[in-house]
Amino acid sequence: MSDAALRLKSLIEQLLGVPLPMRVRAWDGSQAGPPGAPTLVVRNRRAVRRLLWKPGELGLARAWVAGDLDIEGDLYAALDLLAEFVWERGEDARSLSQALRDPGVRAAVRGLFALAGPPIPPAPPREEVRRPRRRLHTKHSDKRAISHHYDVGNDFYELVLGPSMVYSCAYWPAPESDGGTLETAQRDKLELVSRKLALKPGLRLLDVGCGWGSMAIHAAREHGVSVVGITLSHEQAAYARKRVADEGLTDRVEIRVQDYRDVTDGPYDAISSIGMAEHVGSQRYLEYAENLFQLLKPGGRLLNHQIARRPQRDESTYDVDEFIDAYVFPDGELAPIGTTVTQLERAGFEVRDVEAIREHYALTLRRWVTNLESDWRRAVQLTSPGRARVWRLYMAASALAFERNRIGVNQVLAVRTPESGRSGTPLRSRTWN
Repeated sequence: MSDAALRLKSLIEQLLGVPLPMRVRAWDGSQAGPPGAPTLVVRNRRAVRRLLWKPGELGLARAWVAGDLDIEGDLYAALDLLAEFVWERGEDARSLSQALRDPGVRAAVRGLFALAGPPIPPAPPREEVRRPRRRLHTKHSDKRAISHHYDVGNDFYELVLGPSMVYSCAYWPAPESDGGTLETAQRDKLELVSRKLALKPGLRLLDVGCGWGSMAIHAAREHGVSVVGITLSHEQAAYARKRVADEGLTDRVEIRVQDYRDVTDGPYDAISSIGMAEHVGSQRYLEYAENLFQLLKPGGRLLNHQIARRPQRDESTYDVDEFIDAYVFPDGELAPIGTTVTQLERAGFEVRDVEAIREHYALTLRRWVTNLESDWRRAVQLTSPGRARVWRLYMAASALAFERNRIGVNQVLAVRTPESGRSGTPLRSRTWN
């Protein structure tokens, strides 16, 4: 009798203490759960072994990346259900140790071990970061982490990001609508940053974490500034340099493979840091802010565009997301917006404006997911099946996280205000002129 799905569903419900709102289909063809709901597809016994040997998010992630686990139906709806019934239940959720005190759960687990096949832990997918314990956020470790995420092929990023090649939140005409094109919204974001920094001919801009050169090119072409863009990714730098040459801007834009801690040719009139500070880490953040402060001339502006998490009552208990750390952004850390503002001001900056654009990132991510899914076969050819699955899961889950206010994104405008106290920002700052 084929009953693997029913046995899996029963165990999950015993562990969670609530009915599973999803349907389950197992490798033996059996199905269980509410009809019409998104379906959790357990393709083979190896998925069960992954979860038994590594319970929790990392086990689920390994099964997903390896293709042992899949979702049929609306991916966003399925992830929303999983978040609500697994990750967000807080004190209502039973821990694994609590659940195992129940004799019925222990019996179900024993049955699951028998169902899972050979008692051998499967090797992690090759897309998982493998690293020894080490000090975080040294120059060497940061370079390795950046390479893991960005050096996966420029053609792959072109497919996902589209012609703009901007890998950060776009700026949509109306957050509550999905009107407009991704390319226009990304151009509008670059222009918003340029206006906040008051860029004009003759000024000198440092673009920290310059990516594929989009901000540097926009600033030089549209505002006549001289730009130095820095990245730790050799693939990004090569791509950006070619774009700069194609635009005829080599006299105004220099792209370097360089750590922000090694930049010594200040002062700059303005600094943009767009989607880079998440890689810095809490232990290094004050150093990051102090370095940028020293690179600005008095009166110079910093635009820091950064993802933020919600604060916790006890910040000492904060742990990074296992899936993100192992497969997406190794060593990346998110901080609450209040912490970021405090660190910038501790470094000497005067924070003049904070703009929350959380909903804009949800719209952006959904467009990226659509780009990926619409050319899935080519995406797999450009990277690997596992890597494409990583990007699909992390972008879809992140879109939901922004929509549900689990994380946010903010543009912080800070000034190295001179001793005279004249910040140089307009009285009505949102005019940005």
